Amino acid sequence: MTESTMTGHEMSSHPMVLLSYKLRNFVEWFGQRGAYFILPLVLFTMLDVFGRKMTNQTIFGMSIDAQLWLVENVSPMFQSTMLQELEWHVHTALFSLVLGYGFTRNRHVRVDLVRMHLQTKAQAVIELIGTTFFMIPYTIVVIYFCYIFTYDSFVTNEISPSLVGMSHRWIIKTVLGVGLIVALLSGIAVWLQCIMVAFGSKDLRFELMTLEWPEDMGDGVEGYKRMVLTEQETDMKKIGEAGKG
Repeated sequence: MTESTMTGHEMSSHPMVLLSYKLRNFVEWFGQRGAYFILPLVLFTMLDVFGRKMTNQTIFGMSIDAQLWLVENVSPMFQSTMLQELEWHVHTALFSLVLGYGFTRNRHVRVDLVRMHLQTKAQAVIELIGTTFFMIPYTIVVIYFCYIFTYDSFVTNEISPSLVGMSHRWIIKTVLGVGLIVALLSGIAVWLQCIMVAFGSKDLRFELMTLEWPEDMGDGVEGYKRMVLTEQETDMKKIGEAGKG
């Protein structure tokens, strides 16, 4: 919401709104910390690529095998198979923990040709239908199967099929389950807000997650500046004419 809207209307103290805020704060706590997994992901990927490119290379007449040297002198973790498994383990932790964060921050990609042209209440109804019949039920089903997936892995002490791979695969599967639960909570937070917007008083105002109040829409779309193609085409035409001149 814009500052003008916030100063013109007090934040709602309705229990459903307050609960949605608490759920959002919980989701964003996980998302903000889960985002740091991008750092080890980049590091492991770089090490893997560097080790592959510097294997059996000849530099200044010397044969160099960087990956073999790292494995023998630093740690067996530098084996290519181990690094690859670390990459997808960390990548799983990264995307699963930020799924909910992306939803509460309205950063997921939307292929939206109708909803963006509707009023706030109509948008809230569409969002309510989507979260009620699609996102929340689907996430619950996936959580259920993820639980079975993780439990079986724990009971059987699942390890990598590779002889030099990682063990204790139930750990990363548990992280995936945690991420799905966080995503479910983000869906519930948005669902609560959509109910308030769709069926609450028209004078009710509070900070929205995936919607915008009518007075906040202006020239933007859900907080993003509209891309005016006609202006860009005019600018490109001017640049082209200037180049010819």
